[in-house]
Amino acid sequence: MSIRNEPMVRVKKFADKSSLFTAEIRAEIDRWIAKYPDEWKQSAVMAALRIVQDANGGSLSQEAMDQVADYLDMPPIAVYEVATFYSMYELKPVGRHKICLCTNVSCMINGSDDILAHLQKRLGIGFGEVTEDGRFSLKEVECLGACGGAPMMQIGPRYFENLTPELVDSILDGLE
Repeated sequence: MSIRNEPMVRVKKFADKSSLFTAEIRAEIDRWIAKYPDEWKQSAVMAALRIVQDANGGSLSQEAMDQVADYLDMPPIAVYEVATFYSMYELKPVGRHKICLCTNVSCMINGSDDILAHLQKRLGIGFGEVTEDGRFSLKEVECLGACGGAPMMQIGPRYFENLTPELVDSILDGLE
């Protein structure tokens, strides 16, 4: 993705067929926009990015972020700021199963380094990489708020706590 310091020309694309937004995507974003007063529709930016990312195979392209900006009447840079600040947004393709491994203090003290080493050996990838078959990607996350079950990881919406290498293998073997 390249973000340049050039003047942004915003063109509404939603009526033409080149839009990444389907009617279903627009309707889902509109449900989020409706939760805010008209003058605050930009507050739906995080939900809109999630919706578009999910529809785009788990990552956001610059074109997709530009269309979110257009749809919410925001400067594109404001959308880029959100997408690059929060760890739930991906700016490059991810695996079908994105493994988010917590490496913060509680998880680190309880063995997340060992879990990382096991994942790297089993999958043959490191943080920020995708397996050759596109099945798995591995992401380091700062904290997922499950310190009582450290070490832990998240795959999709599911949390897995009190990890051991054996439990990790069982979890991975159970994924399609």
